[in-house]
Amino acid sequence: MEIGKILKELGIEEKNYGSSTGQTWGKTTSDGELKIASPTNGKHIASVYQASAKDFENIINIGYEAFKMWRKVPAPKRGEIVRQIGVRLRDYKNPLGTLVSYEMGKSIQEGWGEVQEMIDICDFAVGMSRQLYGFTMQSERPSHRMYDQYHPLGIVATISAFNFPVAVWSWNAMLAAVCGDVNLWKPSSKTPLVAIATQKIVAQVLKENNLPEGIFSLIVGKGSTVGEMLLNSKKIPLISVTGSTPVGRHAAEVVSKRFGRTILELGGNNAIIITPDADLKLAIPAVLFGSVGTAGQRCTTTRRLIIHESIFDKVKESLVKAYNSVKIGDPLDEKIHMGPLVDKSAVDTMQNALVQVKKEGGKIFYGGEVLTGAGYESGCYVKPCLVEAENHFKIVQDETFAPILYLIKYKGEIDEAIKVHNDVPQGLSSAIFTNNLREAEEFLSCSGSDCGIANVNIGTSGAEIGGAFGGEKETGGGRESGSDAWKAYMRRQTNTINYSTELPLAQGIKFDI
Repeated sequence: MEIGKILKELGIEEKNYGSSTGQTWGKTTSDGELKIASPTNGKHIASVYQASAKDFENIINIGYEAFKMWRKVPAPKRGEIVRQIGVRLRDYKNPLGTLVSYEMGKSIQEGWGEVQEMIDICDFAVGMSRQLYGFTMQSERPSHRMYDQYHPLGIVATISAFNFPVAVWSWNAMLAAVCGDVNLWKPSSKTPLVAIATQKIVAQVLKENNLPEGIFSLIVGKGSTVGEMLLNSKKIPLISVTGSTPVGRHAAEVVSKRFGRTILELGGNNAIIITPDADLKLAIPAVLFGSVGTAGQRCTTTRRLIIHESIFDKVKESLVKAYNSVKIGDPLDEKIHMGPLVDKSAVDTMQNALVQVKKEGGKIFYGGEVLTGAGYESGCYVKPCLVEAENHFKIVQDETFAPILYLIKYKGEIDEAIKVHNDVPQGLSSAIFTNNLREAEEFLSCSGSDCGIANVNIGTSGAEIGGAFGGEKETGGGRESGSDAWKAYMRRQTNTINYSTELPLAQGIKFDI
């Protein structure tokens, strides 16, 4: 696969600018240059000049002017623009998905799947553009009508992470667009090229529809300057942050001080419970994909496996056999299951975690090595790892963004497994494998999983866009994508209309003059 041709098709130059208001790109070259190399082979891809504080101010001013126009466009017509973006993404699915894979390291199948997710959320948002519904309530006062409605917020910022470098942006930007908001995107500095490519694809649609600058903007810049300005800007009423818990905590503190809003999608420490009544033919493949997909770099990656002691050895044996079948290598090869970690820093983090788990008493019984030799020259390839551990280990309580799966025994009934499951700071995704109806219903009940996502007989990873995505506790509590997550991008207003000739007060209060 010729990467040079793909870069050209997507409009990626040898050196690229880091800010755009839609079709116009900034020209700043003085704030540093990001040199992007592929974790697949260590080769240089392209460079990006980071945007400046002045670029940020320009984007904000242009975006605010665009919002004043965009909010007045009927929502179904805004949906038509999003529909066209979805069509254009279909045209670029192959090259854009390939660049996702090459720049970030996930398998080509997952790269294409991520672009498909963008397409799917466009379709979803188009449908939502003809709803955005409020409710009518009954007034206690005669000849009064009371209802609520939703209005656009303004500039919505999206701070996305490297592991899903385009899909998470689309969850926010497409819904925000049909809601009448404009979007400012700050992508990860580890994966800016695919963001630039996406911005150029969207720009085609904006130009064809004679739309002004500022509806979809992009800024690639330093967190210490541009990032802090974004968090502190009173002209940005809502910021969606995907990243680590410490990053999200800082963002929430800064934004809340100015009474702004945040959608936080932070750390996950996701577990699957396997009970004696589980169908292992379903469970093992789900665990395998959940733990090694995207090389363990999904926020929904399966990190803990809570197994009943009666079947522990059987599950362990099955997992070793399954892990031995995982093909590791160049993610652009369609037969490969797992590519590299995003960079050498991620490799170091994984190795440090394995040292720590051994110190705490854990037993590594499969994998964990850094792979070397032909095909692994980048130094970012690792063998996925299986570890016997206990839930209270400090390293198990933390999220290590790598393909490490901790196997934990439980005794007794399902309530014991749920207790272990919930005993971590994070609360994103969860699953149980069982054919026992009572166990399944207990897991989904108010005394079951404390996560934002809870599944039965499917894994923790691979959520559909139709459901609201997000988690509880240190995962942040935000919701994106499907269901009624669109409401987060709008401000709610309650309205009462008096169509009588009297002025009765609520609660029967008398105020005669």
